[in-house]
Amino acid sequence: MKPKHKIIFFAITPLLMALCVIAIVVWHQTVRLGIQQRETIETAYRSSKDAELRHYVDLAFHSISHLYNSDRNDAATKVAAMQILAQLDYGDDGYFFVYDLQGNTIMHPRQPELRGQNLWNWENNDGTKTIQRLIARAHAGGGYERYLWKKPSSNAITPKLGYVIELPKWGWIIGTGIYLDDIDAALAKIDDQIRIHNRETMLLIATIAILSVVVISSVGLVFNISEQRVADAKLRELAKRVVLSQEEERARVSRDLHDGVSQSLVSIKLQTEAAIIKLDGPVNQHAAARVSFERMVEQMNDLLGEIRHISHGLRPAILDDLGLASALQHLCDEWREHCGFAIDFVSHGETQESLVEANTVLFRIAQESLNNVRRHARANHVEVALTAQTDFLMLMIHDNGIGFDTGLIDKHPKRGIGLRNMAERLDAVGGRLSISSSELGTIVQAHIPTIFKAAGYV
Repeated sequence: MKPKHKIIFFAITPLLMALCVIAIVVWHQTVRLGIQQRETIETAYRSSKDAELRHYVDLAFHSISHLYNSDRNDAATKVAAMQILAQLDYGDDGYFFVYDLQGNTIMHPRQPELRGQNLWNWENNDGTKTIQRLIARAHAGGGYERYLWKKPSSNAITPKLGYVIELPKWGWIIGTGIYLDDIDAALAKIDDQIRIHNRETMLLIATIAILSVVVISSVGLVFNISEQRVADAKLRELAKRVVLSQEEERARVSRDLHDGVSQSLVSIKLQTEAAIIKLDGPVNQHAAARVSFERMVEQMNDLLGEIRHISHGLRPAILDDLGLASALQHLCDEWREHCGFAIDFVSHGETQESLVEANTVLFRIAQESLNNVRRHARANHVEVALTAQTDFLMLMIHDNGIGFDTGLIDKHPKRGIGLRNMAERLDAVGGRLSISSSELGTIVQAHIPTIFKAAGYV
């Protein structure tokens, strides 16, 4: 992802996340308010219907109370009561029904075919024995019962809420009910209105989000044009430095191989051929051949040391095997042996668990610093110190050389490439480089915080 795209991405992402959170909260609150509104309306509606049903049944009982309280239990009295109840219908689907306590249908004005039938064991579509439940409810003192029944106006099986009471002297239960599909339709309409309102709210938030993204993207693109040019220039310069560093490293390895390894191999080859000729000659030359072979063994030992030195310069195996402190100790020992000036190395803290990337960066900085000391500092003593704490790694290289003007180095584009490479290496792992120099010597400090480790680089 290009830098300008990253900037726009990190500018837009928090806005979109905030809008998403707002949308979720608004959606949740709207749904919650809708559910509360629905429950309030449903409760109020059902309460009014409950009171209405109870009022209807009370009215029906009062209309036949003169017959029921007359202490007459003959068929004519009951027929007269049934006629009164049959005439007390209300609307297309409002009527009264009568059953005896054994489940026989005494009166059903909307379904006269049920009269005389015993529905005690009749099961509804949901498997419940509706008449038994109505009788039990009435026998328990009366009350409400919800069940399924065929609606007269539509002949469809519909949820119904009934209210029943018992007439114990006649062995009857009487009741009425209202069909709940109208209530369900009203509640479904409320649900549809809530969904429409939520959808419109989400569309409004989405529109705001899209407009915000467009505005931020446009502004970001405008402001990033110049930044992109500067970044591209820096990237091109960095690429040149990388190529230059690679070529310098290859040239160094090539010189080492040509001046040391290649010449040693040629010498060993010539001596081997001469020794073979001596072995094929007279017996008195065999001793000279042995001396040649022994000299070749010494040269091969020196050659192996040279190869190890070249390999160590590329990347020492000890850095991966034993850690940064051991690698720096070995590096200082080699420089002390080959360069002639005194080098002291000290280490504080445990570095075995430090990062591979951090170890490599600090080791390269130590190499580059010692190279600079050898080429420019005219020093006779160097101190290398490694400090490992829980929150940082720090490497310090202090020499007693002649020093240099850091300001002039920064201003000159062709100087200080090694210093800039060190700073860029540290910047890549979240570290920083500080250099102080005077006529008393130079101090190079490389500091890497352990937040680099917490960020997931291991």
